[in-house]
Amino acid sequence: MNLIKLQNEALEACIDVQGGKVHRLLSRDLQVPVLHENPSGALFPMLPVANRVADNRFRLHDDAVILPNHNADERFFLHGDGWLKRWDLVTVAGDRCVLRLRSRLACGYDYLAELHYQLEGTTLNASLTITHLGEHPMLYGCGFHPFFVFDAQSRVQFSASGYWPEDEQHLPLAWQAKIPGAANFAHAQFGEDAWLNVGYSGWSGKAVIQRDVMRITLLAQTPWLMLFRMSGGGFLCLEPQSHPVNAHNMPGQPGLQVLALGESCHFAMQIIVE
Repeated sequence: MNLIKLQNEALEACIDVQGGKVHRLLSRDLQVPVLHENPSGALFPMLPVANRVADNRFRLHDDAVILPNHNADERFFLHGDGWLKRWDLVTVAGDRCVLRLRSRLACGYDYLAELHYQLEGTTLNASLTITHLGEHPMLYGCGFHPFFVFDAQSRVQFSASGYWPEDEQHLPLAWQAKIPGAANFAHAQFGEDAWLNVGYSGWSGKAVIQRDVMRITLLAQTPWLMLFRMSGGGFLCLEPQSHPVNAHNMPGQPGLQVLALGESCHFAMQIIVE
């Protein structure tokens, strides 16, 4: 494991160039982890797609794009390839680093990604820029996938206009304006210690986790948020992403961006620890 240690007066983070992920985020005052450490990474980038695409394919203009398979999922190009590849370290200073990834895929993705992690006071700033280098335009999306420590004493609150329940392939069913109690976090609650893997629309861009020892605020400028938890997991994933799950096959392909040669898209997220 190739870990890069970042540190300031409030936080300590370990960054792994394999997957461009945050391996650990710790409150130095409390000596308590903010994120849940696991083999996938406590936080990893999702690119050039976030989550799953139905049938692992979509249409761009009049062309069919067939996504590749990878060893993290037998059916889908799950979360893209960025979280599975080794990134190059560009720069590192005491509280920040820059990573870079060059990826070329037969389906048409051909990009250079730059990933910035910075500790600023009690905040972890994460930002991702993707530049398309292919001759033909391609459809891009991205996001971040943090695993927050979440136990029986924890509560989470965020607002949303509706949600997509999932089917047996973890793809979205029809959107619903009425959110059932176990998935409705308009008022702070623990919810249920059970499997939940759903996407939200109309997210305000802010979510707050209150633990017995700290308060964590997640900020991102996107209306789409994915939530994942499982029974006994001890974690809660709140995944801000540029587009809803399977947007590639929705009318208008919401949130996705077609990039021509040299064009870029950008996504940023903040985790504030108090």
